[in-house]
Amino acid sequence: MRWRAVAALALVAALLASGCSAAAGSTEGPTARLAPGERHDVPAVSGTTLDGDRFDLDGWRGKVVVVNFWGSWCVTCRNEAGSLERTYTALADRGVEFLGIATRDTVANAKAFQRSFPVSYPSLVDDPSTNDFLLAFRGELPVASTPTTYVLDRQGRIAARAIGEVDEARLRSIIEPAAAAPGVAPVGHDVRALQIAGGALEPPRARHPIEDGEPGHTEHAAVL
Repeated sequence: MRWRAVAALALVAALLASGCSAAAGSTEGPTARLAPGERHDVPAVSGTTLDGDRFDLDGWRGKVVVVNFWGSWCVTCRNEAGSLERTYTALADRGVEFLGIATRDTVANAKAFQRSFPVSYPSLVDDPSTNDFLLAFRGELPVASTPTTYVLDRQGRIAARAIGEVDEARLRSIIEPAAAAPGVAPVGHDVRALQIAGGALEPPRARHPIEDGEPGHTEHAAVL
């Protein structure tokens, strides 16, 4: 649609103007946090990772998610790659997930970058002709420059944004509040299981293969 093309071009022009650095005139400052009542959902983000696996961000609902917009052409992105990987490794057993999104890039260049600056979490490449992933984050706190890093709460809403290079201390300063938010399941716990235990949801009904018209076996979907 024409409006999407216009919006994508405008967003790319803004990013080109800001370059590979923090946005100097941002009213939110380099790091911004949103109160729970101010947060909004991120639209669907899915695609094929640089490793060739299918990915859907909705599969991580119930977890705190860090989303890092980067580019193989971005010097600052190279500088922060080690901090992102170390923080991911340190928090992985607490159920905090990381996703990279390469912007204004090609799959070949993005793969070459990750060979030089290895990270073990998945990355997607935003289609430069549509910039769908950039547009998905265009709300209250848009991608103001490259790199830009977001923290999503367990409901899949933007809780914080950091413009420019991040180190481990800065990352933890925006991850920990989302991980410790009251009224939601602790990081690494099954949200639905806790809702059932607390009486908010009824436990699932046991299904009988014959009653439900299915063969006499049960298949279980894989859970990320």
